[in-house]
Amino acid sequence: MNSIVAIVGRPNVGKSTLFNRLVQRRDAIVDSVSGVTRDRHYGKSDWNGKEFSVIDTGGYSIGSDDIFEEEIRKQVALAIEEADIIVFVVDVEEGITPMDAEVAKILRKVKKPIFVTVNKVDNAMRDANAVEFYNLGLGEYHTISSINGSGTGDLLDAIALKMPEPEEVDLEKVDLPRFAVVGRPNAGKSSFINALIGNDRNIVTDIAGTTRDSIDTKYNRFGFDFNLVDTAGIRKKSKVKEDLEFYSVMRAVRSIEYADVIILVVDATRGFEGQDQNIFWLAEKNRKGVIILINKWDLVEKETNTMRDFEAMVRKQIEPFTDVPIVFTSVLTKQRIYKAIESAVEVFERRKFKISTSKLNDVMLDVIKSYPPPAIKGKFVKIKYCMQLPTLTPQFAFFCNLPQYVRDPYRRFLENKLRDMYDFSGVPITIYFRQK
Repeated sequence: MNSIVAIVGRPNVGKSTLFNRLVQRRDAIVDSVSGVTRDRHYGKSDWNGKEFSVIDTGGYSIGSDDIFEEEIRKQVALAIEEADIIVFVVDVEEGITPMDAEVAKILRKVKKPIFVTVNKVDNAMRDANAVEFYNLGLGEYHTISSINGSGTGDLLDAIALKMPEPEEVDLEKVDLPRFAVVGRPNAGKSSFINALIGNDRNIVTDIAGTTRDSIDTKYNRFGFDFNLVDTAGIRKKSKVKEDLEFYSVMRAVRSIEYADVIILVVDATRGFEGQDQNIFWLAEKNRKGVIILINKWDLVEKETNTMRDFEAMVRKQIEPFTDVPIVFTSVLTKQRIYKAIESAVEVFERRKFKISTSKLNDVMLDVIKSYPPPAIKGKFVKIKYCMQLPTLTPQFAFFCNLPQYVRDPYRRFLENKLRDMYDFSGVPITIYFRQK
């Protein structure tokens, strides 16, 4: 189980810039106008050998101070409930504002680790001015400049100390598998589970956000026991669109961390949207099995190649990890719902699949001999040996003389060859190159 780190604070203090630095991508749009971040961004990061999920809680659209204050209060409350560690970002240029004081008042009652992070500290004078933030009553603070990275290493060192050590996993003692049903609000997640178990255990309405808590249902199909988890996790408050979206993301992240296989439910009438892609990539980065369930297919007007074209569109959106089962369903008519579960069980079994070292070398060394890694700067990489690592998910180590010269295209080539030789559909593969 990885920790979840939530970045909170009022608009325009640099939360998105810090998020981009932590996940080492420019995912979140950054602008000097407050309220730019409307969608919730989340990604994976690691520091000192500890992996964790990062959530940028974002800003809000421009409105009155009263609206801002109310939304910030909700945002912090949700982060407190779902995250393991909270990074509270403030701005040294503006000092302590009434909104900062309001957030601090809430955070002082919380038992979770809280890191007051004073941003935009890029010179000695601002560093001296940061002492003001002791007045928030949250103890020590960390000074950073998220735009140039100054101080972020020290902040991450402190955060990593509050995270639990990675647990040694006993492969023989794995609890009942967990299949998490995730997706956008109102895509049909609860209806899917109700259709499978044959009763209306989960409340279903046409209001997005009816399911608030994750609900576990023990289920048996194909002679196989597992837990189905309805992870909508959104409050029934349809007027607060921003709040609902954030709550959805927080619960989906937590559910993905716990699950073995992710069943991503997509509303066919809306297409494969940005939020669907975000959830898919978070599942892939967490090395979970994935199947995509295109629901409400009965509501789509069809022509000869409608299904083929829709599937091609989805696979284009999820490149390069396109080797994923896609099942078209209608939970209303129960069309293909058992096919979806059968696919999920198959993905779970493939995720555990082990290849003996001798057989793996027989196959892959021939492939490498026929198509060796390209030379870089006149250096020739020679791969001598490979093995599957003893992990819960398929991970492979290739031992060679110059691992630093193996580039991503060749890594993807080896992954594709592994997928050609063995059935890893729906399962992310991790490949490492090690010094021999």
